[in-house]
Amino acid sequence: TLDLASLASIKSFVDIFLSKYDRLDVLVNNAGIMACPYAKTQDGFEIQFGSNHLGHFYLMRLLTPLLIQTAEATGKPSRFVSLSSGAASANGMGVGYAEIRFDNLMWENTEYSIIKAYQQSKLANYLHAMEAARRYPADQLISVAVHPGWVRTNLDVHIVRRIFGDGFIGQTVANWIRYFFSWKGDSINAVDGAQTTLHCILEDSAKMESGAFYSQFGIYTDPELCPGAWPYKKSINPEHATPENAEKLWEISDKLVGL
Repeated sequence: TLDLASLASIKSFVDIFLSKYDRLDVLVNNAGIMACPYAKTQDGFEIQFGSNHLGHFYLMRLLTPLLIQTAEATGKPSRFVSLSSGAASANGMGVGYAEIRFDNLMWENTEYSIIKAYQQSKLANYLHAMEAARRYPADQLISVAVHPGWVRTNLDVHIVRRIFGDGFIGQTVANWIRYFFSWKGDSINAVDGAQTTLHCILEDSAKMESGAFYSQFGIYTDPELCPGAWPYKKSINPEHATPENAEKLWEISDKLVGL
């Protein structure tokens, strides 16, 4: 098993994986949590930043040598896909653009916002891919970020519980609202939600843009972003999704995970 809220668990998983396999063509950092109550990982990190970003970051850093080795052996670039979200921009969550709070990454100096903390972790996922693209040439590793769309999963469990409670009536109302957004066309099923990731894995490498943001349609504040794109040609977050922030976050993340 792999627990992204534990650096020791991640290291153990990688050690076992490397003892069994000598090839890795694709790494998709897909797991995540959203808008959960304040908590800390086993290593003392704020739970959303720690699990969604730092856990995935550590996993990728430990497996990158094998990704590069595989590219050299096959003559084809390996691929790294970082599952981000429309929340890395400004979207229907209604709290503005995501930002990295470099002076308060763990929310120790201000009131905790479950949504802004989630946004920070998802912007971090994008910046991770952006900086990986700068550090590793595209003929060895193609690194991209993905918004899969508003996919009908239990990712919203904490928001639903916060609004409607755990009771039968509350859960019934929540399910009807989910059905409404599905009928309306805003949310999609898991198969449709996987398409952008699959595109980034299977598309001819010559047609891929390392460091870019690939998106299913989404509920973005900017109407130009709403249709989605493979990839976007404009920034989804001009002020905060910058090369400077990507490099800074990588260096800080390295220190936080002990690399």
